[in-house]
Amino acid sequence: MARTMTSDARKKDTREKIELGGLIVKAGLRYEKRALLLGALVDAARRIKSDDTEQSRLTAIGVEAFGNDDQ
Repeated sequence: MARTMTSDARKKDTREKIELGGLIVKAGLRYEKRALLLGALVDAARRIKSDDTEQSRLTAIGVEAFGNDDQ
């Protein structure tokens, strides 16, 4: 039974990573270097932890991008 739970957890983890990779593609960053992508994400993480306004601003940008799925 523990083996099934491990397999299920692995599948869930894989699915989550695929979805997160899809966000990179949706943002138009598919061909950027990995170091740039990681740097941008680390920078964003630092900013949203220290600035609620920045978190709200970035969330609004993301909501708008999800609303434009037909592009």
